[in-house]
Amino acid sequence: MAARRPKRSATPLSASSNPPDAAPDGLPLPRRHWATAAVALGIMMSVIDSTIGGAALPTIARALNTTPANSIWATNAYQLAVTVSLLPLAALGEIVGYRRVYLSGMVLFTLASLACAMATSFEGLVAGRAMQGFGAAGLMSVNSALIRFIQPRAGLAKGLGFNAMVVSSAAAAGPTVAGLILGVADWPWIFAVNVPIGIAAFAIGLRNLPETPRGRHRFDVVSALLSATTFGLLILGLDSLAHGGAAWTALPQVGIGLLAGFLLVRRQAGVKRPLLPVDLLRIPVFALSICTSLCSFMAQSLTFASLPFLLQSGYGFSVLTAGLLTTPWFLATATAAPLSGRLMDRIPAAVLGGVGLAMMTAGLGLLAALPDNPAVADILWRMALGGFGFGLFQTPNNRTMVGAAPPERAGGASGLLSTARLLGQTTGAALVGLVLGWMAGMPVAGPKTALTLGCGMAALGACVSLLRLRTKS
Repeated sequence: MAARRPKRSATPLSASSNPPDAAPDGLPLPRRHWATAAVALGIMMSVIDSTIGGAALPTIARALNTTPANSIWATNAYQLAVTVSLLPLAALGEIVGYRRVYLSGMVLFTLASLACAMATSFEGLVAGRAMQGFGAAGLMSVNSALIRFIQPRAGLAKGLGFNAMVVSSAAAAGPTVAGLILGVADWPWIFAVNVPIGIAAFAIGLRNLPETPRGRHRFDVVSALLSATTFGLLILGLDSLAHGGAAWTALPQVGIGLLAGFLLVRRQAGVKRPLLPVDLLRIPVFALSICTSLCSFMAQSLTFASLPFLLQSGYGFSVLTAGLLTTPWFLATATAAPLSGRLMDRIPAAVLGGVGLAMMTAGLGLLAALPDNPAVADILWRMALGGFGFGLFQTPNNRTMVGAAPPERAGGASGLLSTARLLGQTTGAALVGLVLGWMAGMPVAGPKTALTLGCGMAALGACVSLLRLRTKS
């Protein structure tokens, strides 16, 4: 059999692992809908849990007798585990199949959620949250790659638009869900609710997710360790700066992370299927799309890390009201994401992305220019404008990234897409921490300066997006 000949190792796909249901034009109905639901449930849980834990930190700190400063590790452990394992798991998915990585991530995430719910000490909770993060990375790292095999080629933009809508809605729902659960139950239920959802998602996925082509190359352990060191130390250092940590400890972490990143790039330069997708970054439209994504998420993070300070400390709104005032952003994003997927048939993705980020720039600029005593309506429509622009940009940008990669490199594209999102969010939050530290005692001017930086990043993203008009996909 040709599939068994070792001399055919240059062939990127294994015939024995490419069964009929991994058809090049998506799954048949209704299986396509069930597979989409499995992916949506997984990504929804992983995104919600990235924010829900943070919203419950004060309650958890009191219940487990730890300090507010230590309690942040209930969030950091999750975020770190996700970040260090995204690219290695995406690379593993290309070898063993995206379905297997996704289902394994779902099992680990569900079991870890149960462990968090049963934790009797803060150390046990942090360990459970780290396990959750590794499980969530299995879900995040290959979700876009799976969508590429679930949806027919003509429906890929629609599928990615729906995925973007789920991510945005989940990000908005996290703090609200935490508040609702804590209003009627103890904190362990924040994690326990994942268990039945995870079991249902695993059962649906096991029956409906497609098998995908598998590569024959070996997993690069050294590159995986370098990748984990790079992103782990960068996230730790930037997060420390964001939370007022000592520069003498944070900056060396960032420096060592950058050094590990340099060594990783050198190691990956001549590899046919690198763990860090430097081969994909040589595709101009892909590289520009990644840069656009990084700018957009940095701008969004600058916005949402600074708005609570502006709305509560600067303008005197209550915590509940401040939270409600940010809701139009996510509702507008959820509205725009599927719309932009349909518009892609008539308008180039570069133009849609540029226009969307220009709208986001306008929204952030207008938020930074709010009067001293703004009315609620003044804030709401500005938030909606920025969120609609972000949603208009996100779907065509993701479609361009995933579509620009060869099918056998869909995992690398999916992993880098999620990594750019996390790195942009962390960098944006760190910049807000630095700005507010430099402008301490200025409850309005400090957050507005951060919003102005976000406006600049969104404008830069719009320019980079339009540069794609001059490239060949």
